[in-house]
Amino acid sequence: MSSLTRFLKPRSIALFGGGWAVNVIQQLQKSGYDGDIWPVHPTRESILGITCFADIGSLPNAPDAAFIGVNREITLDVVRELAQAGAGGAICFASGFRESDFENAHLGDRQDSLVQAAGEMPILGPNCYGYLNYLDNVTLWPDQHGGLSCDRGVAIIAQSSNIAINMTMQQRGLSISHMITVGNQAQTGVSDLANELLEDSRVSAIGLYLESFNDIRAFEKMAQRARDIGKSIVALKIGKSEKAQIATVTHTASLAGNAASSTALLKRLGIVEVDSIGVFLETLKLLDQIGVLSGSAISSVSCSGGEASLMSDLAMGTELNFRDLSSKQSTELTRVLGQKVTLANPLDYHTYIWGDVPVMTACFAAVMNDGFDLTVFVLDIPRDDTCDPSGHDCALEAILAAKLSSGANVAVVATLSENLNEKVSQRLLAAGVVPLHGMEESILAVDALIKAGRLQKQDQASAVLISQAGNNTDDEVCSLNEHVAKTTLAKYGLAIPKSSFANTKDEIADKAKSLVYPLALKGIGIEHKTEAGAVILGISSDESLQASVVELPKCDAGYLVEEMAEKPVAELIIGVTKDDLGLFLLTIGAGGVLTELLADTASVLLPTTALEIQNAIESLRIHTILKGYRGQQAASIEAIVDAVEAVANYVQENNNTVQELDINPLMAGATKAIAVDALIRVSG
Repeated sequence: MSSLTRFLKPRSIALFGGGWAVNVIQQLQKSGYDGDIWPVHPTRESILGITCFADIGSLPNAPDAAFIGVNREITLDVVRELAQAGAGGAICFASGFRESDFENAHLGDRQDSLVQAAGEMPILGPNCYGYLNYLDNVTLWPDQHGGLSCDRGVAIIAQSSNIAINMTMQQRGLSISHMITVGNQAQTGVSDLANELLEDSRVSAIGLYLESFNDIRAFEKMAQRARDIGKSIVALKIGKSEKAQIATVTHTASLAGNAASSTALLKRLGIVEVDSIGVFLETLKLLDQIGVLSGSAISSVSCSGGEASLMSDLAMGTELNFRDLSSKQSTELTRVLGQKVTLANPLDYHTYIWGDVPVMTACFAAVMNDGFDLTVFVLDIPRDDTCDPSGHDCALEAILAAKLSSGANVAVVATLSENLNEKVSQRLLAAGVVPLHGMEESILAVDALIKAGRLQKQDQASAVLISQAGNNTDDEVCSLNEHVAKTTLAKYGLAIPKSSFANTKDEIADKAKSLVYPLALKGIGIEHKTEAGAVILGISSDESLQASVVELPKCDAGYLVEEMAEKPVAELIIGVTKDDLGLFLLTIGAGGVLTELLADTASVLLPTTALEIQNAIESLRIHTILKGYRGQQAASIEAIVDAVEAVANYVQENNNTVQELDINPLMAGATKAIAVDALIRVSG
């Protein structure tokens, strides 16, 4: 038995802290925990009728698990003694560790001391509530919770204890096997726990509520293990609204944002990402009851044209495919419904058959037997305190009967979350029909299920590139000027304009003799050259070159004179940013004057492949122009891919120094893709 197994399935539990120990004991007794409970208190004789032990040395044996509900200073001593005694693991409830680093720098040292005190003994936290194991009736938890004992379900690991409490209170029919909070992840983290839970056959899927990543390599291995055994992971990553770093000077950093690298990482690892608690829970419910969908063919059935239209509208932009009904099923539906109904998907079967269970059953079965990956029925049940919901029993009976005869994947979705109560949800679940709460949330959950199926089929991802230098913010960062940046990247295969460098204005005319007009003249070492008047374009003769030299402001770093690139099919931006974990995010998007206007970008993590780069380009809205819009000339996608690969190769080889890189614009033409401006920021 592993240390974590012993910790999560304890037969003996030690509790530290008077008031919090009372709360934990109450939850353990309520859950039906039948192991040993050992309160440890230096002065109390008993807690809730259970005899106390004066100290750890007085315990009958080393406990399998412990809840430490004392202050942060005493927590260190208790953890050290438990580890020395051979305990299975401990929950550190106290706060005041690294989560408060921004206020007190020394608190990080305290957390390091906590980890050192624990040694090999697993600990959760600090600053966490603990865990709820509903499969084995273990509730090491100091507060109320809404979960129930179960034989099978989804495991949720959360970095927020309050959010975890809220999720246990759901009334959506979701069977939760575990709710585990990790707090600061000082030692035992999300990946460790997920690996343990993946091996439990009673756990159908795993949900991760993430605030941050800690060990990327461990996270990669955990995700691969999930794919190897065919279990899906759903993630809700918060923090997307954080502002970009103030120090960044590239367009790429502001366009990509802090969320892009986490989204790219999750996708790369085959983890489906959602954006709200409701969609998170509905997706997990579908995974628990149905598993991933092998395709995207969805049918929607309702007795209202308004509901049918709303389903169709809300599915826009998702992977849901409301394909047409087959001719065979249309014939069958016409036989059942007559000529009064327009046969379409989503289907409005009209209310004139309402109450006729055999006819409703035949109608529903006809749709279910058409090979859809999932059939969804829109059905809102009247509230039972002021209304009589019995009139909707006919629909429920028909859905369940059709499900029984067809064996299809079936769900019932309420337009509003509250319009399916727990009683109805449990009735549906007992018959193998998934209750879904809220039309918009449910459509996004089905969309996530389709994506999860595709992600499971993708090839094993290569390990992400992590900076050898980490992300040391103390390193001095400097910018390579345009001339140095472009010539450096040219060594890796990036196409740049033919150019010459002049140290002074007097050298410019002579340096330009080897070039062909029209020319561009630029001052070097100025970050915003256009605003400073340090860029002059379209120079067509010796005379205009002389006039431009006079007009150009003095630049101590020198001057760059280069041949103008031909008018492109489109201008692109290519950039790389390094996030807080040292991951490198490569971003491709619409460039030039459209950069901020369109904010049309796609991002991938390094290392990447030519195919992944091409897929990212094809996902852009500007791709319509790149492939030749309305008969116009198309750009060379191959040349664009080559340019991006050149940038990627440079970053991979220099990952210990590169902080940011920005090419804007890349002139994408019919045969070439030429970088006419570049910026690289390096450290060290």
